[in-house]
Amino acid sequence: MPTGKIKFFDADRGFGFITGDDGTQVFLHASALPQDVTNPRPGTRVDYGVADGRKGPQALSVSVLDPAPSVSRAKRRSAEDMTVVVEDLLKLLDRASGTLRKGRYPDREFAERLARAMRIVADELEA
Repeated sequence: MPTGKIKFFDADRGFGFITGDDGTQVFLHASALPQDVTNPRPGTRVDYGVADGRKGPQALSVSVLDPAPSVSRAKRRSAEDMTVVVEDLLKLLDRASGTLRKGRYPDREFAERLARAMRIVADELEA
C-alpha cells in the first residue's frame, strides 16, 4: 500500500488530496476515510489503496498512520506556568464573587479583564 500525507481536505465539500511519498497527487473522497476521521489535517500521514477514477487516481481504504502534530500543543505553557495563571484567575473570580454577593455586577472593565483571562485559561487547557 502506498503512503503519503494529506495535502489538504475540505470537510464541507467532502474531498481533498493526498501527496504520495513518490510525489503523486491522489484524489481523496470523504467516503475513503475511516469512520472516526471526519476532517484530517494537512500533514497527517496515511496509507491508502489506489484506484483509477474518472479524473485520475483516487484513494481507497485510507488509514491514518500518524496524526499531524498539534501546533497549539507545541506552544502550550508548562504546567508550572499554568498553575500561576489559574491561581490568578481564581483571585479574579473570588473578587467577582464578592461583588455579586453584594447584589451588583462587577464594573465593565473588570468584567472584560476577567472574561479575557477565562478565555486564555480555557484555550491553554484545551490545547
